Amino acid sequence: MLSALAVAALAGCGAEADLSAATADATRPLKRYDVVQSLVSNGQVIVAGLQAGAVLVSADQGRSWRREALGPASLIGLTRCPDGSLLAVDFYRKVWHADASGRDWRSAAFDTPRVPLTVACDAQGGWWVAGTRAQIAHSTDQGANWQLTDLGEDAQITAIRFVDAQFGVATAEFGLIFVTEDGGASWAARGAMPDEFYPYDALFVSRDEGYVSGLAGQVLHTTDGGLSWTRQSNASGAPLYRLFLHDGVPHGVGAGGTVARLDGEAWRAVPYPDPLPVFFASGAAVAGQSALVAGGPGGLLRVIATPDR
Repeated sequence: MLSALAVAALAGCGAEADLSAATADATRPLKRYDVVQSLVSNGQVIVAGLQAGAVLVSADQGRSWRREALGPASLIGLTRCPDGSLLAVDFYRKVWHADASGRDWRSAAFDTPRVPLTVACDAQGGWWVAGTRAQIAHSTDQGANWQLTDLGEDAQITAIRFVDAQFGVATAEFGLIFVTEDGGASWAARGAMPDEFYPYDALFVSRDEGYVSGLAGQVLHTTDGGLSWTRQSNASGAPLYRLFLHDGVPHGVGAGGTVARLDGEAWRAVPYPDPLPVFFASGAAVAGQSALVAGGPGGLLRVIATPDR
C-alpha cells in the first residue's frame, strides 16, 4: 500500500503544474504586493503612485487601470500642475513628470532634501520638493536646475501647498509652519500649531483657511493663514493621512480604511460597503462622480461612492 502511495505521489510531482492562477495575476495591473502610496486626479486621469517602482493610470474613473513601470522608484507624493500635467516625488531623490494623459514619464534628480516627503506645483508650473531638515528645493526648468531654501530647522516638512501665484504654505513637525507671500522667493515662520503638533497632511482652501491632520486623529483649523489654530472634532477617531477636496468639501482618508469628510465643524466617517481594516495611505476625488478613490497596502485600490449628506 505504501509503495502505491509513493508511486502516486511521484506521478503527481511529474504532472504539468497548473500555472493559470500565476499567469492571471501577472497580467493584472495591480499586484498583491503593491502598496499605493499616493493618488491624484487631474480631471482626465487618476494616477496611483506605487512603492514598487510603477504607476497605475485610469482614464475611466477607476473602472480599469494600466500599469507603467518606472524602474527603481517609490512614489510617495503626487500632484497636478496648472496645465494638467502630473508630478510625483520619489523617495530616492527624484521627481517624475508626465503629460496630462499620464504618459511619457520622465525623471529628474536632486540632491537635497536628502529625504523628500512632499511635492507641489505652483501657478507658473514651477516644481517644489520639501522634506527633512526643513529644506525646500525649487526648479523653474523641469528639474534641470534646483535652488535650495534652508529654513534652518531640524524638522521634517510633511506638506507644501500653493494657494495662488504668490501664497504658499509648508507645514512641519514640532508645530512649525512657514509661509511665502512672494511666490516662493522667500519663506518665513508664521505662528505655530499647538503642542508641537506633527502634521500628516495639510489642505488650504484659501490664503486664510486651512486644515492640518495629525497624530491620534487630531485635526487643526485656521482661518487667519496659520497665525492661530483651533482643534476640530474628528468623530471617526482615525488618523487621517491624506486630505483633499471632493465636491468642494474637505475629505480625508486614513487608518482602518476610514473615509471622513468635514460636516460643519466636525469630521465624520463616510459609510461604504465592505470596509477593510487596512489603512488608506492616500485618496483623490473622482472627477464628475460622487465618488473618490483610495488606496493602501496589499494591492488595495478602491473606488468608493460618497452619497450626499
